[in-house]
Amino acid sequence: MPRNTAKPLAALCVLALPLTACGGNSAASDENVVTVYSADGLKGENGDGWYDRVFKDFETETGIKVEYVEGGSGEVVQRAVREKRNPQADVLVTLPPFVQQADTKGVLQKYSPAGVDHVNGADKAAGGTWTAVVNNYFGFVHNTEELKQAPTTWEDLLDGKYENKLQYSTPGVAGDGTAVLIKAMHDLGGQKQAMEYLKKLQANNVGPSASTGKLAPKVDKGELLVANGDVQMNYAQSKTMPNLGIWFPAPEGGRPTTFALPYAAGLVTGAPHTGNGRKLLDFMLGQEAQRQVSEVGGGFAARQDVKATDADAFALTRLMDGVEVFEPDWDDIEENLTSYVDAWKEATGS
Repeated sequence: MPRNTAKPLAALCVLALPLTACGGNSAASDENVVTVYSADGLKGENGDGWYDRVFKDFETETGIKVEYVEGGSGEVVQRAVREKRNPQADVLVTLPPFVQQADTKGVLQKYSPAGVDHVNGADKAAGGTWTAVVNNYFGFVHNTEELKQAPTTWEDLLDGKYENKLQYSTPGVAGDGTAVLIKAMHDLGGQKQAMEYLKKLQANNVGPSASTGKLAPKVDKGELLVANGDVQMNYAQSKTMPNLGIWFPAPEGGRPTTFALPYAAGLVTGAPHTGNGRKLLDFMLGQEAQRQVSEVGGGFAARQDVKATDADAFALTRLMDGVEVFEPDWDDIEENLTSYVDAWKEATGS
């Protein structure tokens, strides 16, 4: 699932991407390329994100150029599904439950990158089709200038002062938007209670947003007081957005909660450059790239044997102090995602 401001999927390229308006030769005809379809968040708006560093280092080391397409977590999976008969991507990176969805639909083939044995079992597929490359957690942001103290509970967000000053990204489209449903159902006691709450919250909600990354700049400027996001994206954004504060809603009378929302990567079935895709997955999960996750990307290393000691790593650890981390049933969520999203649409009139 930063997410930095998302661009239309077919329009954003680092190099020439096949089947887009960016021009250039087909990647399938060039043996020295690897094409990545990814959820937004790991590439910096100013060329200073984790992807920017890792892709540059990878190109320097291997001579293989990275062609990059960015979109919402569900959007990149949908595109890969549409292209199953003629795959264009080599590597797919997205958030749960969309990585499980891609796996179920046969988009991903089995490949275990070097170092995957150091990734926690909950952060990789039992069948070996995907693994986390950057760990991350769901969260919210608030404007620290206008809200010196972050809200505490879900109930706080129903206050009239948040009318037209609150927004969350669209469940079923954005990974972090889907995460709103998952956390609400966990914190509030189930689907029925969550939908009743989100129906009430709609009185304050500005409206749908396909991209979570577009919300943080609005919070920083004060156009919004509160929005959803995730720790990796928002922590990275906070370095250039001084009014951005990260917080975690708590159920009434309880502790703040969150859950892991990793960037999960897999090799695309029938990838036009399977060998290059394997090399890139190995590189992203390599120790050097993993050591850069916190300092460069604002996230958490996926490998348990990589212990970051930079100032950002310590700041991220402090941010998580006192926050209860629960583990969603991703198989259930993937299986029932459509019904959950339909229930949300009915409850909110979206």
